[in-house]
Amino acid sequence: MELKLNGKVKLISDLQSWDSGFTKREFVITTNEQYPQDIKLECIKDKTSLLDGLSEGDDVEVSFNVRGNEYNGKYYVNLQAWRLNKSGGAVPTSEEPPSEPDFEPVGDDDDDLPF
Repeated sequence: MELKLNGKVKLISDLQSWDSGFTKREFVITTNEQYPQDIKLECIKDKTSLLDGLSEGDDVEVSFNVRGNEYNGKYYVNLQAWRLNKSGGAVPTSEEPPSEPDFEPVGDDDDDLPF
């Protein structure tokens, strides 16, 4: 199941890395709702580069997965982003579809159907 979240980037943390080679970068999105919420998400491993083109204040749409685990009797939930799209910039223009060619029907008009 794909989950999405729209909002404004409030905070982008520095890259965190461990001796094992694991890397993580967290960020916070403020939602565009009547009662805005600050939601912390993370990018891990090769997805940390998704945040390189973003700045605080950018409007974004985030696609993410919910990851949960248990450790020493406590349960943890992480929201792992895997796609980020800027939504505040210029809106891309769509090209008009090619127009239908003008042509005259070929054939007899005597073949009218009774219905």
